[in-house]
Amino acid sequence: MKKLIAIAIFLVAGVTAAQAQKTAKMEFKSETIDYGEIKKGSDGVRVFEFTNTGDAPLVIEDVKSSCGCTVPKKPEEPILPGKTGQIEVKYDTKRVGPIRKTVTVYSNAEQSIKALKIKGTVIDSNSAEDDS
Repeated sequence: MKKLIAIAIFLVAGVTAAQAQKTAKMEFKSETIDYGEIKKGSDGVRVFEFTNTGDAPLVIEDVKSSCGCTVPKKPEEPILPGKTGQIEVKYDTKRVGPIRKTVTVYSNAEQSIKALKIKGTVIDSNSAEDDS
């Protein structure tokens, strides 16, 4: 009887350990969005695309930007293994000058904190015309 109980405990522990090893993994198409030169007042919405390359559902818990001029939007539903998702970012293009911002993603992925970058330059097309 003791051997039977020991075997049952061993099997339950093995199944639990195997389930615990399942993890979500985020693989981004690109970890940097380059706006290039973008005119003041242009559409500042861009998208980071990623795939869950793990074997467990991926849950994006939060997405934060390094300043209020960049507004990220995370997926609300879990991303199943093998499926793709998007993190939308909207940069306020009313501000002229260089763009150098970080968008930080918090998730249940193997790498639970991921830093993404946006870069570029917002130009004032009116002032360029005035100088000519």
